[in-house]
Amino acid sequence: MKRTFTLLSVMICLVVSIKYSFAQHITSPKTHFGFEIGEDYQLSNFSQTEAYFKKLDQESPRVQYVQIGKTEEGRDQPMLIISSEENLKKLDHYKQISRSLARAKMSNEEAKMLANEGKSVVWIDGGLHANEVVATNQLIQTAYSLATMNDPETLNILENCIILMVHANPDGHEMMGNWYMREENPTKRSTNFLPYLYQKYAGHDNNRDFFMLNLKESQNLAKQLFIEWVPQIMYNHHQTAPAGAVVAGAPYRDPFNYVFDPLLMSGIDALGAAMSSRLNAENKPGYTAKNGSVFSTWYNGGLRTTTYFHNMIGLLTEIIGNPTPFEIPVVPSRLIPSSNTQNPVLPQKWHFKQSIDYSVSLNYAVMSYASKYKNEVLYNIYRMGKNSIERGSTDFWSLSPSKVALIDSALKKAIKANPKLAANRTEERKVLQELYGNPAMKDPRGYIISADQPDFTKAIKFLNALIQNGIEVSKATNAFTANGKNYPAGSYIVKTNQAFRPHILDMFEPQDHPDDFEYPGGPPIPPYDAAGWTLAYIMDVKFDRLLTDFEGPFELLPYGQQISPTSFAIPKTKYSILSTAINETFARVNQLLEQKIPVWRDQQTGNFYVESKSLKHSTIPVQAENKLPKTAQKITKLRIGLWDTYGGSMPSGWLRLILEQHQYDFKVVYPTDIDQGDLHKQFDVLIFPGNSIPRLAGTTSNSNAYRPSLEMPDNIPSPYKERIGRLTLEKSIPILKTFLEQGGKIVTIGNSSDLAQHLGLAVQSALVSADQQALKRTEFYTPGSVLMAKVSQESASTKGYEGDIDVYYNNDNVFKLNHPDIKPLIWFDKGAILKSGWSWGEKYLQETVLAFEANVGKGKLVTFANDITFRAQTQGTFKLLFNQLQ
Repeated sequence: MKRTFTLLSVMICLVVSIKYSFAQHITSPKTHFGFEIGEDYQLSNFSQTEAYFKKLDQESPRVQYVQIGKTEEGRDQPMLIISSEENLKKLDHYKQISRSLARAKMSNEEAKMLANEGKSVVWIDGGLHANEVVATNQLIQTAYSLATMNDPETLNILENCIILMVHANPDGHEMMGNWYMREENPTKRSTNFLPYLYQKYAGHDNNRDFFMLNLKESQNLAKQLFIEWVPQIMYNHHQTAPAGAVVAGAPYRDPFNYVFDPLLMSGIDALGAAMSSRLNAENKPGYTAKNGSVFSTWYNGGLRTTTYFHNMIGLLTEIIGNPTPFEIPVVPSRLIPSSNTQNPVLPQKWHFKQSIDYSVSLNYAVMSYASKYKNEVLYNIYRMGKNSIERGSTDFWSLSPSKVALIDSALKKAIKANPKLAANRTEERKVLQELYGNPAMKDPRGYIISADQPDFTKAIKFLNALIQNGIEVSKATNAFTANGKNYPAGSYIVKTNQAFRPHILDMFEPQDHPDDFEYPGGPPIPPYDAAGWTLAYIMDVKFDRLLTDFEGPFELLPYGQQISPTSFAIPKTKYSILSTAINETFARVNQLLEQKIPVWRDQQTGNFYVESKSLKHSTIPVQAENKLPKTAQKITKLRIGLWDTYGGSMPSGWLRLILEQHQYDFKVVYPTDIDQGDLHKQFDVLIFPGNSIPRLAGTTSNSNAYRPSLEMPDNIPSPYKERIGRLTLEKSIPILKTFLEQGGKIVTIGNSSDLAQHLGLAVQSALVSADQQALKRTEFYTPGSVLMAKVSQESASTKGYEGDIDVYYNNDNVFKLNHPDIKPLIWFDKGAILKSGWSWGEKYLQETVLAFEANVGKGKLVTFANDITFRAQTQGTFKLLFNQLQ
């Protein structure tokens, strides 16, 4: 026995020795980077980090490096998969379990067996916003800890979890790291004043792309989230926290979206409690939640928020921190403990390492929860998915503010007619059921996107966005009839009896945002982002919603496989007509012009004509024609200038993406370029997106303008320092007026519509009181929502549209026109205007003009007061811009 005990002791010591020896042979961050992660005045870049991730892959059997796609600038986008060595050997098996449970196509008993067998999959990302430098660096430190630590907590995590550590923005990390470290003197280093957007097109808006998936990075992330892995928990790191706090996190303030399963919300609350409790136990104060910050769970489209619509527990923290030390300010209201901030932080000097330590603790809180409650975490995503399938398989009535308002109104009306009803709960329920059980108020069982709509190519883009989000789509192999309507073969069907039903409803149905005020009679509380965004509306996709189940010759498309463009036959006639109602027509026309192929445009219909022999193939439908109409004119490529600014403008960046996608040639022009004058020698058209034109005083319109500081440090290198400047009333506006008078065209978008009044045109804001003062927010407030408008049929600017249009509107200006020569392009009619979102004081929008055009000298000003190209999502209004460029 003594010999056996001695041998066992030696073996245990040998195992421990091997473990610690193994840890010692993994390169530390300090050895690799030359500094500790979190050291003051030190910042990594992506090249260094990528090399370190690959080194961890080589040195640690717990770490796998995976390349998940290319970025917009051509870099590899990495993901580290971290777990025990044994789990990594069976990675495909555990991935399949995770996917199967999320899609919920199994019995309850099978789900419990798989939950017991599987491993919690936890997503931790960082770096989406590259100026939020804590996020990228916590990835490095956490990966090293998981690769080397042998304490019981870490080993339990590795045994029970698979951790996906994802770099969300390699391009931005490289930019920001290099920018900060370019100064030899550490005290002069700054993450401020980066000359360009830290994501090529979107900058900060890269976290608003996750239901549309325009950007390569978004597509890479979505594939892992919604197709490949479908993790049960995802943690999205950001900064910064509200003043006087260290970190803001879960649980979040109301409202939450009504399509969510209640299990999702209780899961977020549980993880939030685990995170705050860990910080409290480690004497790390300053965690704030609920109404302690602005973050809610209402919005779709963010990296964290889109996961909610896929039954994932999505976590966001916003933390303070910078490699340059700073002071936490005194905020007296945050010094009193409350349910929002249980453990206030005292004002103090704050170092980067403190933020890294907080972030690693928060990561461990999330991973430990997923480890301890593995079976519950895995089963609950199944249960949510199963609930969605069941709701989509039967008649189901969901509740929302407008429906509850109808119920309330009906009850009050019934009680007024029969006061005794108030004391009779049975009769009261009967009244409720008559309304709540109304067949017309049921949730839809599915949607049909018919192949015979005007712009089917755009509908395919919409469907591909759904498919990339893990939605199952079917195609009709033959013509069929549903609900008494005939549909052609090639139409697409999206049914709601799917695990990700919440996302389907959110993309097709209107958002019903509640009236949300600081106090009764007080100002509205701004939503975290938009209030309404229904993608089918803003893309102008035609669909039918069916309230009863339907069948047909439907073929389910392979999961995650996008729909390829259709090829159309080229007519044998002399000419082919390309319809101006189709967005892709403009891209095709630009390709033809680039190839020096003649193109004509009919000034009456707006359609394009090209000789059929010039068309080798077409992914848009073409019509046959033997001769040109008399109203057709040959067109040439215009010289297009697009405003931008030092530091980069997000509206301008999205516009660059749209113009490139549609094959336009253009030149980016900065304020200093404009102020040199002689614009007519370089450009035919100038485009001014939001926040470019000097603002009018006292306007109600959206004024979230980015204004680069003109007090720049003296170490800005060329050619960037030459871009510093703003357009001014004194110098720039007269130059723009001269450009117009000499025959140029200017297109203004969003709050750049102020240019019309700077030029002295006879227009005025309609969002003013009787004494011409801007309306107060208590009177009028319509944050990002979808509104219904009328569109002119008499202008070349609106060719390709019928009489009605859905527009995205965000507290933008609307006008009254005071001269008959100023022509309205888009306007709001009488009656209901709101289609999706929230509008307080909607009456002020009725009978006002949203877009107009006016001649200025030999040229033309075309004004769109709303953002017709918003985040490259509002494809239904893209043609309003394209019509100006052809």
